[in-house]
Amino acid sequence: MKSLKKQRRVQVLAAASLALVVAVGLIGYGFSDGINLYRSPSQVAETAPEPDEFFQLGGLVKDGSIVNGTGMAFDFVITDGAVEIPVTYVGNDPRPDLFSEGQGTIAKGHYRDGRFEARDLLAKHDETYMPREVVDTLKATGVYQEPGT
Repeated sequence: MKSLKKQRRVQVLAAASLALVVAVGLIGYGFSDGINLYRSPSQVAETAPEPDEFFQLGGLVKDGSIVNGTGMAFDFVITDGAVEIPVTYVGNDPRPDLFSEGQGTIAKGHYRDGRFEARDLLAKHDETYMPREVVDTLKATGVYQEPGT
């Protein structure tokens, strides 16, 4: 017969192991929606993501591409200078004040049937800021120009 001390030690180890497994499971579940991959239009054109994959699409808003829809919905095109991806904004927030043509933006959503369905939009917060990911993408395609040039 096991002593009470050994039995208690086994119970504590079992409880600690169970708590660790539950904690790892909850952390993994929490990160499943929190990790959003960034892609450029060229990367999306090369390898189309699954329709249920949530990710960030970044680039420049193509000049002349913003078309107002009903309510807060509107369409536009994101480009990295090489590839253009049509985007439909279907979110619940109004268009950001600094969202405009020729400016860098990051849209968060899903790519379905050749069109990106954006739920959220990130726009620059002043006249010189552009998201780092967008700058890197535009530099890779040779489209990026330093501010003020």
